[in-house]
Amino acid sequence: MNYASLPQTAAQLALPAWRSRLLFVLLLLAMLGLFARAVYLQGIHNDFLQQKGDARYARVIEVPAHRGMITDRNGEPLAISTPVESVWASPADVELSMRQLINLAGILGMTPEVLKAKLDPRREFVYLKRQLPPDQARRVAALGIPGISLQREYRRYYPAGEVTSHLLGFTDVDDNGREGIELALQDRLGGKPGSQRVIKDRRGHIVEDVASLRAPKEGGDVALSIDSKLQFIAFREIKQAVIDHKAKSGSVVVLDAKSGEVLALANWPAFNPNNRGGASLAAMRNRAVTDLFEPGSTMKAFAAAAALEAGKFRPETRIDTGDGKLTINGRTIHDTHPDGVMTVAQVIQKSSNVGAAKMALSLPPQVFWGHLRNTGFGTPTGSGFPGEAAGRLRDFKTWRPIEQATMSYGNGISVNLLQMARAYTVFANDGELRPVSLLRQDTQSAGETVYSARTARAVRDMLEMVVQPGGTAPLAQIRGYRVAGKTGTAHKLQNGRYVDEYVASFVGMAPASDPRLIVAVMVDEPGGTQYYGGLVAAPVFNNVMSTSLRALDVPYDAPLNNVLQAAPLVEEET
Repeated sequence: MNYASLPQTAAQLALPAWRSRLLFVLLLLAMLGLFARAVYLQGIHNDFLQQKGDARYARVIEVPAHRGMITDRNGEPLAISTPVESVWASPADVELSMRQLINLAGILGMTPEVLKAKLDPRREFVYLKRQLPPDQARRVAALGIPGISLQREYRRYYPAGEVTSHLLGFTDVDDNGREGIELALQDRLGGKPGSQRVIKDRRGHIVEDVASLRAPKEGGDVALSIDSKLQFIAFREIKQAVIDHKAKSGSVVVLDAKSGEVLALANWPAFNPNNRGGASLAAMRNRAVTDLFEPGSTMKAFAAAAALEAGKFRPETRIDTGDGKLTINGRTIHDTHPDGVMTVAQVIQKSSNVGAAKMALSLPPQVFWGHLRNTGFGTPTGSGFPGEAAGRLRDFKTWRPIEQATMSYGNGISVNLLQMARAYTVFANDGELRPVSLLRQDTQSAGETVYSARTARAVRDMLEMVVQPGGTAPLAQIRGYRVAGKTGTAHKLQNGRYVDEYVASFVGMAPASDPRLIVAVMVDEPGGTQYYGGLVAAPVFNNVMSTSLRALDVPYDAPLNNVLQAAPLVEEET
């Protein structure tokens, strides 16, 4: 190697001075450009970068409002909201293995194929499962899958289950009322959810609360008029009656006779609001409020009241029912058991269709119609329950004599059971019709006077005779209490014709000396040969009323040996 030549080679490789200066200037300009870009992005155009960052990691989440609690009149919880978790995903951020996919699908109760379809990366947000129990939610969280998150929500729980199902109704997956009281009082119970902006990491976990955009407004609590003890009694008895008589359905209503508050309202069949899977629409219907039926002979008390109020009759006035037949314009009204001449009181006691028809026909149509209308027939009760039926009472201008006559014993008029129970408050309160309420009333609302006190008391005395031997409802007698009430047995109307299917009913009050409770019972299509109101509905009344009176510690108004051996009850049929 010729080392003598190395200095020359190095000299040849040295850059000219102008080229060095040019390189320095270029490097300086590049650094200045980068600095300017940084200043632009971090200072001038920072909002754009923040927006892009937020779009990926910032979220506005809903803060659920706690739904108000529903209690009975004594503060016992009937509907409460419990915290649950819902699983949601941001599909673009989800990273999971096939094993994780299978495990997650198993926890959520779906196939891996369905879960994979839900995690379509074109979606920005998707719920995978709503309202998971805490143990399932913990299992999901334990998987630690990026992009899968939990959200706190509330689920409605009904401690009494099917016992209060028709009254309370239920909420949907978003905790909004869909039926019953939950729907009627949605604005009061529901509250309003809030919102909050948060920062989440790539696994979907909240790492920073940025701001509270809107605070949630919690729902208010509601105290119903219902007494839980009486509600359970009513439900138990109507369920057993429907089963025993192989009936289609049944309903019972218990009213505070003085205030008009609904202390119990139950139907069978029923459903479990905590698990509605498989429940039929028929089972979910609150028949006591939404279903109409012809009341049959329970209407005779109002025909007698109207006739007494008009001064046409007195309790001791005698009515000739002849051979138990009355023909009007080619149509014949029948009594099941003809009794010839009877007093007005006996007409009610023995449930004579002919006697009731003659009392109704003694009045101008508009007078009879006016009394029925003023008693609440053909109009809603004002309970506020969603879907309440108003009933049917045709205008008197369209009546024919035969229609006026049959209306006196409950044909050609339709009611719901709550409506019928309310109507009987006129006899419990000396002629005053009480408003009904499903909410606890701290002060008693004023009623409307329909009949004089004299008329109301006279009818109440007649109704006491109904439950005595010789009447249609001796099975309604209660040891230690005087009872007043009326049976009803009505053919059902189908396709414009009356058929051999029946509605058995009973409406009564106790203690009759100063009524505290009104109980109305309706059993639809009882099977077999026992379909009379006195055989089917009266025993339900007895069980509900007697147990309720003792539960409320209502004083006796009769000797403890007041239940008389009943002769065979007087059968009735309309």
